[in-house]
Amino acid sequence: MKFATLANGTPDGRLHLVSRDLTRAVPAEAAATLQALIEDWDNLAPSLQAQYDALNTGGGMAFDPASALAPLPRAWQWLDGSAYASHGELMAKVFGIDNHADKTRPLMYQGLSDQFLAPTADVALPTEDDGIDFEGEFGVICDAVPMGTDTAQAAGHIRLVVQINDWSLRTVAPIEMRTGFGWVQAKPACSMAPVAVTPDELGASWRDARVDLPLIVDWNGERFGAAGGYDMAFGFDQLVAHAARTRRLVAGTVIGSGTVSNDNYREVGSSCIAERRGIEMLDHGAAKTAFMAFGETVRMECRAADGTPMFGAIDQRVVKG
Repeated sequence: MKFATLANGTPDGRLHLVSRDLTRAVPAEAAATLQALIEDWDNLAPSLQAQYDALNTGGGMAFDPASALAPLPRAWQWLDGSAYASHGELMAKVFGIDNHADKTRPLMYQGLSDQFLAPTADVALPTEDDGIDFEGEFGVICDAVPMGTDTAQAAGHIRLVVQINDWSLRTVAPIEMRTGFGWVQAKPACSMAPVAVTPDELGASWRDARVDLPLIVDWNGERFGAAGGYDMAFGFDQLVAHAARTRRLVAGTVIGSGTVSNDNYREVGSSCIAERRGIEMLDHGAAKTAFMAFGETVRMECRAADGTPMFGAIDQRVVKG
């Protein structure tokens, strides 16, 4: 199934089913919001599946991504990983960081979850001096996960897959990292692509609890990266189990992959500016690419092998807040 949340004047919007080709939509009959669906998935999903199947045979209204909020406009919890080893190793090499951490333990932090920005909303930020950067990644939304859930069980708690732009302020991040207390100012609200999908919609491209498709990133209308999503050192099942080791995860918890990155980043490009700058520092001794300026745009999209749009596009502009 594919879901979108359309604006209706309330903070959580109105849940809709969206056709597989993202051209049509219909209000979900069994649940008014995505949070309500996630909290009672087993009881509500069967009737929604029947409604989704009917939608794919025709009917419904035209789906306009510009009217969509994030599929889950606010969540109880947002946990972001850093699961692509190529990105972490590059950053460590560039900045001379000791990268001998325990490779059996995923990196993860808890971020801002009380709002996820709409996929076409302008992103208001205070100053260009903060080093405005986009970060393309994939994520999952879980139902309730008991504490101590292992990796095999965790896979069954992944109900939806999403596409995320994890906005970052790069000049603020090192200041907060040196405190040892984590990020606040460096991590404003993330954005989500308009459509959340059940893993089965990915077909063979949902492999080992990973999205085995490229994430296409265009900056100011020019191709910036097309890194494949499969190369995670830890699959989403492992990330869910890691997060649930000492706590239960409430239904609606969102878990991110971190910046999508591949070992051959020079060929496939990058999903964030920081990685591009890191490559330039290695190759040329200094970064040449500036971070984003007000008025600039970024677009992120993922398509199936046959060209079918999977999550719809994040297509945003940064503006002075």
